[in-house]
Amino acid sequence: MASDHTRSAILAAAERLYADRGFGDVTLRDIVAEANVNLAAVNYHFGSKDELIAELFVTRSIATNRERLRELKAAEEGGGGRAPIEVILRALVGPTLRGCLGPENQRSTAARFMIRASIESVPPIRRIKNREIDHLRKFAGAMRRSLPDRSDVDIYWGLNFALAMAHHTIRESERLTKLSEGKCDLDDVEDVVQRVVSVATMALTAGRTETKAAARIAAR
Repeated sequence: MASDHTRSAILAAAERLYADRGFGDVTLRDIVAEANVNLAAVNYHFGSKDELIAELFVTRSIATNRERLRELKAAEEGGGGRAPIEVILRALVGPTLRGCLGPENQRSTAARFMIRASIESVPPIRRIKNREIDHLRKFAGAMRRSLPDRSDVDIYWGLNFALAMAHHTIRESERLTKLSEGKCDLDDVEDVVQRVVSVATMALTAGRTETKAAARIAAR
């Protein structure tokens, strides 16, 4: 039990420090001082700073991905196995945006940690993102069922653009607020979700305006 308490204390301390200061500025000694444990405890439970970061990111990501898949399953069951593309995209980006935006979430340690993870590209998080893609394949399958006339390439690009819009909105929320002089309300999270979903839907459902040949000519 004491060992579990020590492990939890290390994780909580690390998440707070990373959320406040970023990954590069926090050392293992900072973490052990914050957690009131010794360095050997960190090495025993996690092995390295990278493994500690990976553990935190996986824990938070699992919760987000479970919520995504829960919403996707409900959408497809409600549609008899085929959900509208807007609902699928909402399930894809909604949990991430709701988890990181809004006055309450922006103050939470978990949300600030995930924002840091989105902003700062560190090796352990990159490796996890590149490896853990099974849940995204399920979304691609649902999108394919929703839009059978679209090619696999269109589906994958559409999924990628939807995720990119969500993550960019999270990373650049402060800049957007300043740029728009507060007109773009990042605290209205459901409005943000709807805007991302609307643009992603338009990109996937709009007709092609150029053939590949025309595009190549234009590129010259």
